[in-house]
Amino acid sequence: MKVLFQSRTTLFSVPGGDTVQMIKTAEYLRRLGVAVDISTDLEPNLDGYDLVHLFNLIRPQEVYLQARNAKGAGKPVVLSTIYADYSEFDRKGRVGAGRLVSNIFSTSQLEYLKVLGRGLKNREVNKGTAALLCNGYRALQHKVIAMTDVFLPNSASEMRRVIKDFPACAQGCYVVVPNAVDTTLFDYNGTADASEFKCYQGCVLCVGRIEGIKNQLNLVRAMRDLPWTLVLVGKPAPNHVGYYEQIVREAGPNVHIIGQLGHEKLARLYKVARVHCLVSWMETTGLSSLEAGVMGCNLTITNKGDTRDYFQDLAFYCEPDLVESIRDAIVRAYQAPVNPGLRQHVIDNFTWEKAAEKTLEGYRHALRS
Repeated sequence: MKVLFQSRTTLFSVPGGDTVQMIKTAEYLRRLGVAVDISTDLEPNLDGYDLVHLFNLIRPQEVYLQARNAKGAGKPVVLSTIYADYSEFDRKGRVGAGRLVSNIFSTSQLEYLKVLGRGLKNREVNKGTAALLCNGYRALQHKVIAMTDVFLPNSASEMRRVIKDFPACAQGCYVVVPNAVDTTLFDYNGTADASEFKCYQGCVLCVGRIEGIKNQLNLVRAMRDLPWTLVLVGKPAPNHVGYYEQIVREAGPNVHIIGQLGHEKLARLYKVARVHCLVSWMETTGLSSLEAGVMGCNLTITNKGDTRDYFQDLAFYCEPDLVESIRDAIVRAYQAPVNPGLRQHVIDNFTWEKAAEKTLEGYRHALRS
């Protein structure tokens, strides 16, 4: 079987969770004998491919052209929806004019404006941008869904959200493919202690791109009166430099911002941390929560999105818009003993081997149809 992965044109220039998901899924599918290529081209030549696997329904401008290209070539289309809902952040978490605009326009109108804004500010302009501006954001999503043979959500909760917004999907075929952790990279017993991170022993850690949706500013505020060190790992998203600068201004002496780390160093840092926090306004999974959980951290995570599908009652949940709620969840997580059940739960359910197997199951459904 030969498969082409396709997604947004900024997949590698502005990497995110979808970048990791694509790279790791491709790696583990190859171990199952599937030939996989990755492309951000909008209309590539599909000769020799059995099907096209698309990612990210919340960026329909590129995925629409890629799906149309696949259908024009007679190829089945499989879609990893990665369908997040950022509307609450837009209404409550943004500041200034952005918040005002978010409370005036509908979600689809707002996403339309975001595409227009990224085009003007970041020069993110391609044929897909024109298609979205001509058709509308929601209309283009409907077109993508109509061309999809099999949906691959990261959780049952995510698929319910897709069906709620696009009822026609209820009649479609879907296979839940969990997001996952690489247990060869993040292996607690196989990870050597690192002297460079000894100074962070017992810290509160947050790994993620620094941006409003990830809510690091409220995390910094929640840590203000606590006796533990907070370590932020990540770099600011392109349009969130001002947000990053506000974090720097408000950070107390117990906050350390150390930029982006490679996986090997990250594993060693997870190992010395006591608690990992991902208090985002919305998470479909939280890859860093999976990584931290398998490396022996207790977890403080948002209750928004699909996190309970993954972590059940094995994490400490918080309301992202309430600093007091975040602080309380951190304290409870820090004071609780490390739960070995969390690590085993992740290993049993959320490895890339399992994700690849479920993805291949989706491919077989698509090819039969």
